[in-house]
Amino acid sequence: MRTLYFDCFSGISGDMVLGALIDCGVDPRELKKELDKLNIDGYSIEIKKSIKNGITGTDVNVIIEEQHTHRNFKDIEDIINNSDLNKNVKELSILIFKKIAIAEAKVHGKTIEDVHYHEVGAVDSIIDIVGASICIDILKIDRFAASYVNTGMGFVKCQHGIIPVPAPATLEILKGVPIYSLDINTELVTPTGAAILASVCTEYGPLPKLTIEKTGYGCGKKDLEIPNLLRVIIGEEKKKNEHI
Repeated sequence: MRTLYFDCFSGISGDMVLGALIDCGVDPRELKKELDKLNIDGYSIEIKKSIKNGITGTDVNVIIEEQHTHRNFKDIEDIINNSDLNKNVKELSILIFKKIAIAEAKVHGKTIEDVHYHEVGAVDSIIDIVGASICIDILKIDRFAASYVNTGMGFVKCQHGIIPVPAPATLEILKGVPIYSLDINTELVTPTGAAILASVCTEYGPLPKLTIEKTGYGCGKKDLEIPNLLRVIIGEEKKKNEHI
């Protein structure tokens, strides 16, 4: 069984997921070709190597033009469904977006239809989520697992003011996911990263017995005391009574 393991020692975000999956061997040209099927303009993707605490990973930047478009979940759903992306990518992308939409609606006391929010409607979030879904489809993974998730701590400033870490929407998405916080005074998990994780993973805990095929590192944007990286390990999982 081909298994992908998210090692979230420094949290998880959408761009870190995308970077780690590209680092595992997804061809950026193939990714961009698939993303073009969304028919969204006004952005470009910069993919480069970066180093965090001596470890090289892939850093993905979605560069967007100034926009004033407000999209809700239905708008995003229509964009995806009207695209030429394959069925698997469409279904996973919509599932991830829906998790964020439900969480944002609950936190703000609104329905999904009434929530117009930056986190889901922004072009960079769309590219991160659909891009991650495309990469997952390309890699042909059978099972997903993850470590316990380091959330960071403290407070962060957003469009609503100063809020605690993890952000309320992030914490809502992470229901059922084991989390912890070391003494890292910053936000390590974004709603996008949390939703990708919660949408695909069926198990959380130590690294399962794997014959390792690939490893990849996705770079975060901050420089921290610990390596600000998401590590992804892909391998063939062994049965519990089978020796490696």
